[in-house]
Amino acid sequence: MHHQQLEPFPKDFLWGAASAAYQIEGAYAEDGKGPSIWDEFSKIPDKTVQGTNGDVAVDHYHRYKEDVQLMADMGMKSYRFSVAWSRIIPDGEGKVNEAGLQFYENLIDELIHHSIEPVLTLYHWDLPLALQEKYNGWESRKLVSFFKKYCEVLYNRFKEKVKYWVTFNEQNVFTAMGYRWESHPPNTSDVKRMFEANHVINLANAEAILSFKELVPNGLIGPSFGYGPMYPLTADPKDVLAAENGDDFNNSWWLDVYCKGKYPVFTFKQLQKLGVAPTIFPEDEVLLKSAKSDFLGINYYHGGTARENKIDNKENAAHTEDKSFSATDPYLMQPKEEQSQSPEIPMFQSVSNPYLQKTVWGWEIDPIGFRVALRKVYARYDLPIFITENGLGAIDELTGERTIEDDYRIDYLREHILEMQKALTDGVPIIGYCAWSFTDLLSWLNGYKKRYGFVYIDRDNKQEKELERIPKKSFYWYKELIQTNGRNLTEYYSEVQK
Repeated sequence: MHHQQLEPFPKDFLWGAASAAYQIEGAYAEDGKGPSIWDEFSKIPDKTVQGTNGDVAVDHYHRYKEDVQLMADMGMKSYRFSVAWSRIIPDGEGKVNEAGLQFYENLIDELIHHSIEPVLTLYHWDLPLALQEKYNGWESRKLVSFFKKYCEVLYNRFKEKVKYWVTFNEQNVFTAMGYRWESHPPNTSDVKRMFEANHVINLANAEAILSFKELVPNGLIGPSFGYGPMYPLTADPKDVLAAENGDDFNNSWWLDVYCKGKYPVFTFKQLQKLGVAPTIFPEDEVLLKSAKSDFLGINYYHGGTARENKIDNKENAAHTEDKSFSATDPYLMQPKEEQSQSPEIPMFQSVSNPYLQKTVWGWEIDPIGFRVALRKVYARYDLPIFITENGLGAIDELTGERTIEDDYRIDYLREHILEMQKALTDGVPIIGYCAWSFTDLLSWLNGYKKRYGFVYIDRDNKQEKELERIPKKSFYWYKELIQTNGRNLTEYYSEVQK
């Protein structure tokens, strides 16, 4: 779809940036905060690069006023941050910690003072450790009521100050990484447990939304999902079908529950055959259908590409990138319990996209996929969209003049935001755009070398140094973008068309 001219961004468009509590705050044991699962997991040898952790992170807890002043200097319209559950209720279920609440109230007040809209994320992966140890974390249905209590504490405290709320951040990521790939807490590999825990989280999400509707009638709430479109490798109908399967398994499995209140039939039937489908009671179905999101948060980095599954195409299986499968060890001959650990194998095979470049971290760069994603999500779910994450992780170098010339980040963001504007021109309603991230922060597994921010933090994996904040070249580029409400982007598009 070609547009001769792009529509301008709405006047009230929320240009912003995002962060997560564990990745920036530090102060991991101060002012009554309890430990989280990440405080423990990051100390396990070889789980993070060079043993990096968030004990200090970038010390936002003590330097939030400095950080918010930089946001104001940039002209940001919104700031998405997460609240650490264990800072509010140290053991996850008991007494509320007033000092923790006061910190976030101070942050929110500082944002409002500078005319920056706070966007509050209720859960960004840092479950209180006590809940994991006592109840086995999200595998216990008791966490639904505990999460609801925690949310209601925040609703009651901040309902007059915060309009936009995000329930869960990237549920698809933290469940798979934690319960399947052993690279996040709770550090296990059991697909059945993953789908059971995922269902409990869906119930918690629904309860949080229902409670929100009662307590914050003037607010808006929705989950934030890590979405990527699935492409067929070729026009072969077998590859097209594989991509459909991949989209159902990777995206619809979560989004249909959020937005339709039910699991997609295709993937659920496959999981049932393998004995790994979640346990669903009739009252669960009623609850899931009753919770209606006001918007859908989308985190976009890249999508995926699929070809026909390995079982039906054994020639492809012999050359697959997945070393766990080969044509001489066919999936159908594996015991059922082994099959269940890889439920997607009969559905599709993931492959690299030959048309896309990759970042130094191996992530595909696909700006057009951003537009595809926004179009597909809106067409299927008919909800306004809030871009809650999008950005480039790179190795930034501090020059002798103490500047960071990150033109590669500017190019990345320009191309992605331009495709977002095309989607808006196509008719997709978009509330705002929060780049990931505002400052550099702790990458969950890759430490402080992988940088995303507009603001450079002068520290590395071994030394905290002075944690000096240094705006990058991209900081000033984004500042101009905000000041012109994207007009400079539209002018760039017009020049490209010539």
